[in-house]
Amino acid sequence: MEFGIVELSRLQFATTAMFHFLFVPLTIGLSIIVAIMETVYVMTNRPIWRQMTKFWGALFGINFAIGVATGITMEFQFGMNWSYYSQYVGDIFGAPLAIEGLMAFFLEATFVGLFFFGWDKLSKVAHLAVAWLVAIGSNFSALWILIANGWMQDPVGAEFNPMTMRMEMTDFWAVLFNEVAQAKFVHTVSAGYVTASVFVLGVSAWYLLRDRHVELARRSIAVAAAFGLASAFSVVLLGDESGYNATHSQKMKLAAIEGMWHTEPAPAAITAFGFPDQEARETHYAIHIPYVMGLIGTRSLTAEIPGITELVEQAEVRIRSGMIAYEALLTLRAEREATPAVVKDTFELHSADLGFALLLRKYTDTPHLATEAQIKMAANDTVPTVWPLFWAFRIMAGLGFLFIGTMIYFFYRASFKRMQFPRPALHMAVWMIPAPWIAAEMGWFVAEFGRQPWTVDGVLPTAMSVSALSMTEVAITLAGFVIFYSVLFVVEMGLMLKYIRKGPFLEVAETEAWMKRHEIRLMGRKNADAIAMPAE
Repeated sequence: MEFGIVELSRLQFATTAMFHFLFVPLTIGLSIIVAIMETVYVMTNRPIWRQMTKFWGALFGINFAIGVATGITMEFQFGMNWSYYSQYVGDIFGAPLAIEGLMAFFLEATFVGLFFFGWDKLSKVAHLAVAWLVAIGSNFSALWILIANGWMQDPVGAEFNPMTMRMEMTDFWAVLFNEVAQAKFVHTVSAGYVTASVFVLGVSAWYLLRDRHVELARRSIAVAAAFGLASAFSVVLLGDESGYNATHSQKMKLAAIEGMWHTEPAPAAITAFGFPDQEARETHYAIHIPYVMGLIGTRSLTAEIPGITELVEQAEVRIRSGMIAYEALLTLRAEREATPAVVKDTFELHSADLGFALLLRKYTDTPHLATEAQIKMAANDTVPTVWPLFWAFRIMAGLGFLFIGTMIYFFYRASFKRMQFPRPALHMAVWMIPAPWIAAEMGWFVAEFGRQPWTVDGVLPTAMSVSALSMTEVAITLAGFVIFYSVLFVVEMGLMLKYIRKGPFLEVAETEAWMKRHEIRLMGRKNADAIAMPAE
């Protein structure tokens, strides 16, 4: 593959976006877990839950601060490296991001301060409300960002204006309630809940292995296992919903994920294992599970899921239609108000395929005059590189089922075995800490890489979206981002590890005093029961 300005700009954005996404899931998930712990504290008035809230809340605060720094830096790239994209679809893409900043981020950032500095200034109920507002703000931030990203996957509620040469929003509610965006939101935040649950589980297991902060660790495992189990099931169910939506909005992505080179008889089988071969258009040594892909993708046993070869043929038809729209657009731009009605009608008829004609800009400056060879090359460009998608999806899905099994086990031990956990299971929990980040990064990769060659699916090719920068300029900024993010990563890991090693030192005396009183109460109840038994 030729490495040019487009590929370098993509590499830069992928680097910054995937690094930023290291912090997002933990922020989303820990905010809810911390709010749950404080809710228990307010309901029971037990200091141990206050200690847990403060300890896990401090880890949330470290992660939140670094995540904000990486997120703000990442957003600069829309104007810096992707200026044509920003100009072309800014009316739609910019609206959710603006709302996220005004409604969600400021809500979250404001109440984060009250959460950390308001313990002695606010009542218990007021502080609990602050904790939940922080959690709501964290999740609202994800909602609006994923609405923007969901529109890139399925551009509803907008149309192209030939006079301004831009996409313009026609239906805000269609953008807001885009099925792809809503499924992505619940799937993503559920993945964040699983990430935080595995993190809490692993750190707590580390304490138990060293016989430190035992009561805090056991209760934290109980919360993480219950919350994580529900979240892990939600991730799988919403992943299934995303597959169903892809059947309608992103057929090529779904076919690439499955290594489905040709349309199979309904219902299609899912490919559990294999080695995709892009040149031969074949998946070697494929192991199929009958019916499953048909049920996931179509919710039926009779509907077909098109394969890559057939989708390329469909893309070629749409490219030819887009060429007609492109030629009519040239007349509209030249004649403006004097444009004949027949040209306007022609453009309206074929405008939905204009984006496919723009794929030809990679090969010619006059897409309406493209040759047969250029049309076929552009049609073949609609196929993303299959093997990374194929394996990234399977790594993500396999880890998802691993999380379900892990959470079931720890939930069972916490609920029915008096929170006694075998040491091998605790060691496994510690080693599992990185796993949800791997799964989350694989999921993000599948969502974004699978959309190629589009920045906005079917509307704007990635090759047209970049700024007019030189390779040197992008390379310098990429190096700067890598250095900056590496420093932030070292700071993040240093602070998190230092705080975890130090442990929940806050309110320890108060907690220990309460635990002694609690043990005395329990002994008193046992003695009372022992005295009462002979009388019965």
